[in-house]
Amino acid sequence: MKIAIDAMGGDHAPKEIVLGAMDAVREIPNLHITLVGHEDEIKQFLTNAERIEIIHADEVITGDDEPVRAVRKKKNSSLVKMAVEVKENRADACISAGNTGALMSAGLFVVGRIPGIDRPALSPTLPTLDGKGFLMLDVGANVEAKPSHLLQYAIMGSVYAEKVRSINNPKVGLLNVGTEDGKGNDLTKKAFDLMKKAPINFIGNVEARDLLEGVADVVVTDGFSGNVALKTIEGTASALFSMIKETFMSSFKTKIAAGMLKGDLKGLKNKLDYSEYGGAALFGLAAPVIKAHGSSNRRAIYSAIKQTCNMVENHVTETIKDTVEAMQANEGDNE
Repeated sequence: MKIAIDAMGGDHAPKEIVLGAMDAVREIPNLHITLVGHEDEIKQFLTNAERIEIIHADEVITGDDEPVRAVRKKKNSSLVKMAVEVKENRADACISAGNTGALMSAGLFVVGRIPGIDRPALSPTLPTLDGKGFLMLDVGANVEAKPSHLLQYAIMGSVYAEKVRSINNPKVGLLNVGTEDGKGNDLTKKAFDLMKKAPINFIGNVEARDLLEGVADVVVTDGFSGNVALKTIEGTASALFSMIKETFMSSFKTKIAAGMLKGDLKGLKNKLDYSEYGGAALFGLAAPVIKAHGSSNRRAIYSAIKQTCNMVENHVTETIKDTVEAMQANEGDNE
């Protein structure tokens, strides 16, 4: 198995990307990694090149670049050359912690879509209180969506939860303003009807307040609502730990308590850190494309690589393709 990685994408590139890649090849048998980026900078941190090769790229797409224009003009950028490795079948999948919009554009224009999928969805796995986590899609790839898009998200998410996360008959919920049937706007009402007929374990509408309690294994929504929910969860977790830290540092007595609880607090923080689950997959593309968090450290990169390997090994893309084709054939037979 070979995975191409944009070594120059992210806040801590290339150091943390290279370190995470070395961790991955050490732990995952038969894995080969291609690091794409400035060769001299990569080699500064590459202390073990076993099963790791470098493809030099002297351009970088930054967070300030306009995504579509950058992908079209910066053909020699690390992100675009990474995607080309997948397109030309020299890599099974790719990962970048760089510009999300540019990665989406490269995925669409270079890697390509699965036939029958109208729009890919950006889909991270988020933490739950029981530690199992849930998949949310979409969280920003498409701020506007049609009911048929949400149906496709539900199918792709269900396949991933079953194949990669090993959840038998995963529960799929539709994010809405209430749990009752018939709630929501025109989009969610029509999507609800479509999902009831789909070959998935659709449990109906779910509310945002119940997400972290694990109400569903897969939560489907449009990119605008999903991004708001994602940023709210991120911001709440960050604010909560800031308040806890401020409280524990407020006096000598609380500092002693903090020292005694240090290990427990670290465990709680890790439980709420969604980078532990890997990156956000761009479902709907012709090969696995993973968006790692922009601030990823070596552990987060390793998690993203492990997640990507699982997607390749479990043939997630092929299963989504087969499921969509079967649904379309069934719809044709019923007409």
